[in-house]
Amino acid sequence: MTRETLTALLLGTGVLGLAGQAQAQDTTLTIESWRNDDLAIWQEKLIPAFEAKNPGIKVVFSPSAPTEYNAALNAKLDAGSAGDLITCRPFDASLELYDKGHLADLTGLAGMDNFTDVAKSAWSTDDGGATFCVPMASVIHGFIYNKDAFEEVGVAVPETEDEFFAALDKLKEDGTYVPMAMGTKDLWEAATMGYQNIGPNYWKGEEGRLALIKGEQKLTDPQWVEPFATLARWKDYLGDGFEAQSYPDSQNLFTLGRAAIYPAGSWEISLFNTQADFEMGAFAPPVKAASDTCYISDHNDIAIGLNANSPNAEAARTFLSWVASPEFATIYANALPGFFALSSTPVEMEDPLAREFVSWREECESTIRSTYQILSRGTPNLENETWVKSANVINGTDTPQDAAAELQKGLASWYEPQK
Repeated sequence: MTRETLTALLLGTGVLGLAGQAQAQDTTLTIESWRNDDLAIWQEKLIPAFEAKNPGIKVVFSPSAPTEYNAALNAKLDAGSAGDLITCRPFDASLELYDKGHLADLTGLAGMDNFTDVAKSAWSTDDGGATFCVPMASVIHGFIYNKDAFEEVGVAVPETEDEFFAALDKLKEDGTYVPMAMGTKDLWEAATMGYQNIGPNYWKGEEGRLALIKGEQKLTDPQWVEPFATLARWKDYLGDGFEAQSYPDSQNLFTLGRAAIYPAGSWEISLFNTQADFEMGAFAPPVKAASDTCYISDHNDIAIGLNANSPNAEAARTFLSWVASPEFATIYANALPGFFALSSTPVEMEDPLAREFVSWREECESTIRSTYQILSRGTPNLENETWVKSANVINGTDTPQDAAAELQKGLASWYEPQK
């Protein structure tokens, strides 16, 4: 029997036809992302878990360098060569992509009801009417501390502000450790790990943040000035030369065991686990009084959306519904401790420090950084100006009142509800 006859016979019986049809049905989805550090996690854990349940859909994770991502993605979208799935930065960068028609509306996607409005806020229109990316993870602010240092000096984990400053005083008096590792050279550190870390306890999280957006509160109101006053007190505990101390300097000061407390974002957990040879713990931003409601900055950080021009939209929606599932949340959060699932379904964390951070969601009200939604679209940019003013207040070159007044003046100069 010739090869041609055999082929014809197999085609006639449908054997090759079925095989060819199955092959033709395979769809390959490409993910655009800036998280090149996550390549192994996607290739070894996330993609195999999805493909095992979805035969016929293949997924390729194709990241760019973080600093190049926005420009590279925009160029690809404009040229029609971008991947099917777009990893979304929070707030305005992704909202702009949606407004330009590059991201599809995912409001009705199966699984989207697993997320609260706060979880979706970084990837929704201002009125909340459309959501265009599936939330993947947030980062939580608080304080990481050296358990050995606390035990040696006899310091208790603080819950109130008075206890916090009493602990700092005791550490300073002992002199073995720099009480707190933070510098002001890089500016953003003072605002992100300082003002935005402790501030929600003053302005009551979402209540204050939304009131600022509506123009019902001002940055010169007491609840917005008082966090600056507290930051000004930090100066005495940051060690010599903190004004010239960079962010990596602060990280090293803590992980080398020379500082007792580190004002933190949970993204530090993975790095600190590899660098610190002492046991670490974490505590939430201290409240004024023990009976006060606590608030944490549980800041939306990363999501994933659908390229509105993807030729594989149906397969891409299948993948995005899986990203919205508890299975994805569990794999992702444990592969990247410190990046916490935004799904309403609790995720069992393996890392003890990550478990400590995420436990605060049960005790405290969650909010996001006050400057990120809407309020930093104009000039001067409120986010960047808050960096400068936070550093100035800690350095002692601005009073809390002057810093707040200048921020309010800048915001009111372009933002209509604050005029």
